[in-house]
Amino acid sequence: MIPADRLRNFSIIAHIDHGKSTLADRLLELTHTIDARQMTSQVLDSMDLEREKGITIKARAVRLEYTANDGQLYGLNLIDTPGHVDFSYEVSRSLQACEGAILVVDAAQGVEAQTLANVHLALREGLTIIPVLNKIDLPSAQPEVVMEELETALAIPREEVLLVSAKEGTGVPEVLEAIVARIPAPKGDAQAPLRALVFDSHYDPYKGVIVYVRLEEGTLHDHDRVRLMASKAETELLELGVFRPQLVPVKALRAGEGGYVATGRKNVREAQVGDTITTVARPASQPLPGYQEAKSLVFAGIYPVSGEDYPLLRDAIEKLHLNDASFTFEPESSVALGFGFRCGFLGLLHMEIVQERLEREFDLELIASAPSVEYEVVRTQGRGIVRVDNPSKLPPVGEIEEIREPWVRVSVVTPAQYIGALMELSTNRRGEFIDLEYLDPTRVLMRFEMPLAELIVDYYDQLKTRTAGYASMDYEEAGYRPANLVRLDVLVAGEPVDALSMIVHREAAAPLGRTLVGRLRELIPRQMFEVPIQAAIGSNVVARETVRAMRKNVLSKCYGGDITRKRKLLEKQREGKRRMKRVGSVEIPQEAFLAMLRTDAS
Repeated sequence: MIPADRLRNFSIIAHIDHGKSTLADRLLELTHTIDARQMTSQVLDSMDLEREKGITIKARAVRLEYTANDGQLYGLNLIDTPGHVDFSYEVSRSLQACEGAILVVDAAQGVEAQTLANVHLALREGLTIIPVLNKIDLPSAQPEVVMEELETALAIPREEVLLVSAKEGTGVPEVLEAIVARIPAPKGDAQAPLRALVFDSHYDPYKGVIVYVRLEEGTLHDHDRVRLMASKAETELLELGVFRPQLVPVKALRAGEGGYVATGRKNVREAQVGDTITTVARPASQPLPGYQEAKSLVFAGIYPVSGEDYPLLRDAIEKLHLNDASFTFEPESSVALGFGFRCGFLGLLHMEIVQERLEREFDLELIASAPSVEYEVVRTQGRGIVRVDNPSKLPPVGEIEEIREPWVRVSVVTPAQYIGALMELSTNRRGEFIDLEYLDPTRVLMRFEMPLAELIVDYYDQLKTRTAGYASMDYEEAGYRPANLVRLDVLVAGEPVDALSMIVHREAAAPLGRTLVGRLRELIPRQMFEVPIQAAIGSNVVARETVRAMRKNVLSKCYGGDITRKRKLLEKQREGKRRMKRVGSVEIPQEAFLAMLRTDAS
């Protein structure tokens, strides 16, 4: 067993696509953690979605053993983290299980918005930062310029920066030596009562709930009986082990180490992320502080296409929540879509990933309603404030004194030539310019404040389009502000479709309504009767389109003869259509709901 003073816990943090997973691959190779025959690129990105999209979605832990230049064997616990802003909760949880962080910066791209955000997260946790300049092999690499940026923007001395090409393996041995030399050993008394923090978990059909733990104090043996302090659940350990990166059983773990505990529990609610594990024989008196709960920013309804699949969806969401504690869910029902769940997400990409994981991992067919944010509604006659994340729950107009919407503070890093384009994009979204700071002669950091509802629709896509893909962004909450907001309802054949309702700014309601009913007219298939599609604010219709009825030529076999015969046939057809309109129902395809995501009101 490696002594506690030779253990190192560290995370790899960076902006998206700066080479975190590739650097993790090289560290696994150099420490011979994975056999060369089993080695693949981005080996820690094991999820199909991660490989398809080329991004890390889940933080992954792995135990490395490394013989340093001083001849001593060290145990290195690595956590590879995501880079996208929507998965920042994964990063913050991972950092709480570490003493140090490797900050990876692209030598060609330089400091980006998420780089700044992740560094501030690491500094808030008091971690030792090892700056690594990656991709120095690229022809466009500018190591001197980027090192100057690091000094200016993050106060990191250039002599501390390691120059690396993770793709070619250049400079990676120096990274391992820096981990050993610079990152402090974990503190914690191995003789104290056990306190282990649950930082992640997943469900295994054979071993039940498997929790990933970081031991702060005490020692855990594979025969111990343990208690989860928040849920009070007790269990015999089925298995205790470490990640290499597959699960490898061990006899014991002690303070400072990370590993997994197979609990055998079938109830996924009994093992929540942030809970503390202790032993039944010698319990700790106080649990660990745990994690601050993730605050959902985007809300949407998720419904099964077939109502019979609702119980399967409920089980799937509970099991997925165990592996991704950053989304929230509660049951809801919709007139249009039946029974489902109102879910809260950290952003639109997070919403897309959760929906895809539910569909793939649990073999479900799902429909997601239009995304919304959470509003504060001040009710008249001092009846207090209610929070509304579903447009259909908005109180009647007569009961509303004021509606407040959430705002965010947006940081954008961009080449200087796109300043004008981003000013226009942000101000068109009701954004307010705060300030501008030059990181170097060609790149700037711009700060805006804007309503979150304007950001979540397609701001990120437009940002990338207008800057040829060079800009990056990060955002944080900036409180609530009053706004002139209304509920825009969509009516199909005179019936409101609650799943398509949305809360919008009054000035944007009419153009957005026109765009929306125009899209729906193309998406809703023609019926045997005429279908009106309307966008309305209360009883005031602001836009209308009509899906024309399919016509059958009832006169095709009527050659010549009396005109009254033709009139009878046409009148019979009209009467049939009127009757069909009274009893007929209009089926709205899933594309109609997705059209909400693609509406461009700018």
